[in-house]
Amino acid sequence: MSTTASPSTILSARDLQFMLFEWLDVEQLAERPRFAEHDRETYDALLALCEQLATEHFAPHYRRSDTEEPAFDGERVHLIPEIASALEAFAKADLLTLTLDEEVGGQQVPHVVASACMAWFTAANIGTAAYSFLTVANAGLLLAHGTPEQVERFVTPMLEGRFFGTMTLSEPHAGSSLGDVVTRAVPADDGTYRIFGSKMWISGGDHEMGDNIVHLVLAKLPDAAPGSRGISLFIVPKHLVGEDGSIGERNDVVLAGINHKLGSRGTVNTAPVFGGGAFLPGGAPGAVGHLVGEPGKGLSYMFHMMNAARLGVGMSATTTAYTAYLKSLEYARSRPQGRRLAAADPSAPQVPIIEHADVRRMLLAQKAYVEGALALNLYCSRLLDVQATARDEEERTETGRLLDLLTPIAKSWPSQWGQESNSLAIQVLGGSGYTRDYDVEAHWRDQRLNPIHEGTHGIQALDLLGRKVLGGGGASLMALAARIADTVARARDLGGEPAAHADALQSAVDRLGEVTLALAGLGDPERTMANATVYLEAAGHVVVAWMWLEQLVAVGDHDGDFYDGKRAAARYFFRWELPKVGPMLDLLASGDTTTLEMRDAWF
Repeated sequence: MSTTASPSTILSARDLQFMLFEWLDVEQLAERPRFAEHDRETYDALLALCEQLATEHFAPHYRRSDTEEPAFDGERVHLIPEIASALEAFAKADLLTLTLDEEVGGQQVPHVVASACMAWFTAANIGTAAYSFLTVANAGLLLAHGTPEQVERFVTPMLEGRFFGTMTLSEPHAGSSLGDVVTRAVPADDGTYRIFGSKMWISGGDHEMGDNIVHLVLAKLPDAAPGSRGISLFIVPKHLVGEDGSIGERNDVVLAGINHKLGSRGTVNTAPVFGGGAFLPGGAPGAVGHLVGEPGKGLSYMFHMMNAARLGVGMSATTTAYTAYLKSLEYARSRPQGRRLAAADPSAPQVPIIEHADVRRMLLAQKAYVEGALALNLYCSRLLDVQATARDEEERTETGRLLDLLTPIAKSWPSQWGQESNSLAIQVLGGSGYTRDYDVEAHWRDQRLNPIHEGTHGIQALDLLGRKVLGGGGASLMALAARIADTVARARDLGGEPAAHADALQSAVDRLGEVTLALAGLGDPERTMANATVYLEAAGHVVVAWMWLEQLVAVGDHDGDFYDGKRAAARYFFRWELPKVGPMLDLLASGDTTTLEMRDAWF
């Protein structure tokens, strides 16, 4: 068996090629007019460019951006200079416009290819990559819901790399409960609004890079309806922008401070204050804001950005685990320690620790987690492409229904099991993994954010079971079951191990459907939703088993170490991971009320 190290410890180019071209057949997308100008040559060049930029501009300062985190001196946020240099290289390569329409200067690259390209940057340095990703998401929202004038004034500079963007939702008293935001928007005589309020946990909320920062801020008008129906969305730039695009005076947006995070430290996380009086543009109090779309629809607009962000979190979780896996694999191949159990001579040469079965177990678990998660991320991105270019309404509806169901899983499963994968990477390195001499401990800290932001693990669970499954009358789950049944049929045709895995997967899908019906029939919403997190985790394992079966079908009868590795990882997942679903579904079927009945005083 070959022990040749991967050409990169950032990501596996070979795995991306397999998933894109041997499994997902992205070249077939050229049959759709939107992607007709692209081919394999285009995609290969893009992937190679992103690997090069990530390797040369993002990865080298990963450790420095972790140890020299952003600093706030009371007036300005200071970042290490390599961050700005990397983002400048990213923008100059025109990577901010990959998936956008040609009409706005975009390249109309399929989301699935763009996702694979961006994976290089989140794997290399998630802290630096986040600034560009937030900017792209901000621009995408304004392209969808902003006016032509707003697009010209704020989006064009973002896509040129001159402006940066943020998502400014949470407040100190209202993290995930966005209906409780109290930031105010007061109409001004000139058609703008004056924004007053404090926000919290705002990534990229202040820095000196670029010419400006475009905040998308949730706030309420004076006559707003209560709750989430009363939330509107506003553009609030750090510096005012004239109609001709010129940069004007400082807007009344300042920082109360920055948050010092466990990981992902290169991305400054801020507590901004709007309308605090530090700056009075035009001599009037309040930060100048511009309404996006219609009043009261801010949260629905923001979800345009948030859903994309949730898929992005899933990919970030995957790549953070993937690079740690590759680094632990490299270490295991090069670190001699101990001897084979069968070696009777104590003076026999030591062997690399990868020769020990338990180390191979930990590496194989990581491989199963990260390659399964990557498959799920890319599959969802391909669904985005099909949905955007659907040939008829039936295809659009069916694809959208499946994507809605998979989104909370694609966000949460890599976040949860990526954390376990990162923990195993530390374990492979042993004591060295627990020191700052190696990156794996930093990746573990980076990973811990992913089950929290863009909707916590528990919120994704409520969304999956309450909205996506039960709220739609089970139609989304039936769409998933139909897709899985197709994969099962193709795997059974192959016979042997793929057929055996197919039988196990079909049994799990059938059981999931039975339990879902039982939960729907409880007649008590609190009891139905009490164990939603268990439902999310069980459904997630079923979905990732499906992703592994899909990969196994694509492997077919191909020979070679790469394909044998895929077979082994699929075998691991079906033998070690999928069986975990049974006890979870048993618990759900029982309608257990242990957590629901627990009382505060009992703690």
